[in-house]
Amino acid sequence: MSLIVRTIVKKRDGGELSEGEIRDFVAGVTSRTVTDEQAAALLMAICCRGMSTAETAALTFAMMNSGETWDLSPHGFVADKHSTGGVGDKSTLVLAPLLAACGVKTGMMSGRGLGHTGGTLDKLEAIPGFVTGQSREAFDRLVETVGCALIAATDTVAPADRRLYALRDVTGTVESIPLITASILSKKLATGAHAVVFDVKTGNGAFMQKPEDAHTLGRALVDTTRATGRKASGYVTAMDRPVGVAVGNANEVEESIRLLRGDGPADLRENVLLLGADLLVAAGVADTEKEARRRLNAALQDGTALETFARVISEQGGNPAVCDDLSLLPQPVAKHEVKAAAPGTIRRVATRELGLLSIEIGCGRARKEDVVDPASGFRILKKTGEDVAEGEPLAVVELGPRTTLPKAYLDRLGACWEIGASAGAEPPLPFVVEKL
Repeated sequence: MSLIVRTIVKKRDGGELSEGEIRDFVAGVTSRTVTDEQAAALLMAICCRGMSTAETAALTFAMMNSGETWDLSPHGFVADKHSTGGVGDKSTLVLAPLLAACGVKTGMMSGRGLGHTGGTLDKLEAIPGFVTGQSREAFDRLVETVGCALIAATDTVAPADRRLYALRDVTGTVESIPLITASILSKKLATGAHAVVFDVKTGNGAFMQKPEDAHTLGRALVDTTRATGRKASGYVTAMDRPVGVAVGNANEVEESIRLLRGDGPADLRENVLLLGADLLVAAGVADTEKEARRRLNAALQDGTALETFARVISEQGGNPAVCDDLSLLPQPVAKHEVKAAAPGTIRRVATRELGLLSIEIGCGRARKEDVVDPASGFRILKKTGEDVAEGEPLAVVELGPRTTLPKAYLDRLGACWEIGASAGAEPPLPFVVEKL
C-alpha cells in the first residue's frame, strides 16, 4: 500500500494526520505524483471526518509553501478582502477600485465559480478584453500605479490550492471548513496583504448555512490571520437571498458599474461599505467607521471610484468604455419572465438552488472543462418578505448566444420562490448577522 493510500485510509477511518503526512500529500498534489482520484478521495475523507486545528494549520502552511510568497512592503499598506461566496456576490468588483479611490492600495487574487457560487474572475472576463492572468511584475505595477489589481491566482502562488480548488468544485467537498480555511489563507498569507477583511456568508444560499458554522469559519479565518501579525476583521452576512438583483457574469458587471456610478441596489452598497470601512480604518485613512463610510460614499458619488475601475480595466487589457456604455458588455439574445403562480408574500427564496440553476444556463461550470456564457443569467425581482400579485414577475431569465433554455427551466426556477401567507413566515436574516 502506497503512502498516499495509507494517508487516505487513516483519515477515512477517523485518524489525525501528522504534519509530515499532510506535507507529503500537498507536495504530491503539487508535483502531480498524487492522482486526481487519490486527491479527491482524501478531500472526501477530510470533508466527512473533519480536521483538528493542528491539521488545518498544517494544511494551510503546506499549501502556502507549495509556491512562492510575496513581500508587498515596498508598496506601503496593501489591503485585501475575501468572501466565502454566494449568489449575486459581486462586491469585489466595486470594493477594489473604491478602496483605491480612497487611497488604500488593494491586491485581490480571486477565483472562478465554485459549486453554486459565482466566480469573480468569470465576471471580470465578461468585460471585453479583460485579462485576469497577470504576472507578479504586472501585479506590482498595477498596485503601484493604479492602486489596485484584480488578478487570477498565478501558477507560482499556492499551486497546490489551484488543483485542489478545482477538484473540490466537482466532488461535493466545497463545504468543508478545514478545506475552506486552508484554501483561503494559503493564498492570502502567500500574497502578503497587510490587512484582510472576511465576509462569511450564512443562510440557505451559503456554504455555511447555519450561523454557528459561519461563526466557526469566520473566527478561524480572523484568528489565524491575526496570528501571522497581520490585521484582520470580519462579518457574518446574510445569504438567504441573493445580493443585488443580477445573477450571472456580464449582468453583474453592469450592476457593479451602476453602483460605482453612485446608483445600484441598497444591499450591495451596504455590503461594500461594511467591508470597505474596516479596511480604511485598518489603513489609518479614517479614524472611525463613520468617517470611513463618508469617504467611501463620496468616492462613489463624485465619480473617482468609477474612474479608477476604468483605469483597472484599461491596464488589464479590457475596454474601459464599458463604464460609459453598458451595451458594450455581452448582451442576452432572449429573455423570459418567471411569474408568480399565486398572490401572497415571499416566505422563502431557495437561494442555493438559484445558484445551481444559473449554472445550467452557462453562468458557471458543472465540469472543469465547461465554457461560461457571459451574457446568460437572470435578474431577481422579488425577495423574501416582499408581497407579490398573481402573474407578477419574480425574475427575468437572460440567455446568451451560446445557451438554450433547459427543459422545464422556468418552472424549476419559479419553484425557488415559496409564496404564501405572511403570518408565521420566518423573517429574513438581518444583512449583518454578526461582527467577528
